[in-house]
This record gives sequence, structure tokens and C-alpha cells, in this order.
Amino acid sequence: MSIAADKVVAIEYTLTADDGEVLDTSVGDAPLIYLHGADNIVPGLERALEGKAVGDEVVVVVEPEDGYGDYLPELVSTVGRDMFEGIDEIEPGMEFHAEAPDGESQIVTVRQVDGQDVTIDANHPLAGQRLHFAVKVVDIRDAAEEELAHGHPHDEDDHDH
Repeated sequence: MSIAADKVVAIEYTLTADDGEVLDTSVGDAPLIYLHGADNIVPGLERALEGKAVGDEVVVVVEPEDGYGDYLPELVSTVGRDMFEGIDEIEPGMEFHAEAPDGESQIVTVRQVDGQDVTIDANHPLAGQRLHFAVKVVDIRDAAEEELAHGHPHDEDDHDH
């Protein structure tokens, strides 16, 4: 069986930056399981995995436009500390869930705190970066109807939304 749309795929991967720094890895942990064709992983990696089989190994470089996008300065803004109701300590690097203009939930990162002003960044932490993936395909199976309907794989345990 090869990787194609509507297949549940398990991969082991290591993600590194241009300088070789390891940004993320599943090695030594459970593999990453995703639904191919459902935008569960970055587009550049998904395209590189198309047609691969269990045991195949792939090394791919994903440019920002096929990864987490370009870094957009307009996604950085300054808000009042009062937007963080119930949070006593706000420090750079903290991440919070916020409502995006389209009503969806997004993660914002605190970049700077200056008195009552808090600078937040809604860019993905890897936006603007070239991504280097070393991937091994460890499993491929047909997706269940429920997985296709939900747009992502489910594990063996019951799945609630």
C-alpha cells in the first residue's frame, strides 16, 4: 500500500532548522499519525510523502510557503494587559489561545511586556523558516469513515469531539 489521499499514515520524523538544530522529533516516542490529504501536516511534507510505502525514508526541505508560511509582521500587535484577565504573571514566550478575526481559535505568543502593554505574535513559531525533515514511513492503512468525516485519524480509544 502506498501513501495517498484518505490513508492514515504513521511516520517517524526529525525536523531541523537550516543550522541543524533539532526543532522537533518523534524518534524514541510514538510516531506521528496523520490523515493524508486532510491538511494535517505541512503541504510540502505531505507532497513529498505521496506515493511512498512502509519502510521508505525521505529527506525533504520545505520552504516557508509550503510549511508554516511567511512571517507576517501584521500578525504582531500590542494589546492591554487587561486582555489577560485572571493571569497574574505575563512573560515573554508564554502562549495563549485567542480568538482570530474569523472566529477560529489561534495561539499567540507573548513577545514583550512593557507596563500595561503586551506585544503578542500570532505567527506560527516556525513561520518564515525553511524546514528540514528526515522521515521514515512506519505504517499506512485505509481511513475509517468516521476519520474521513472528522478530517483526522483516531486512536484505538473511543474518540469524542
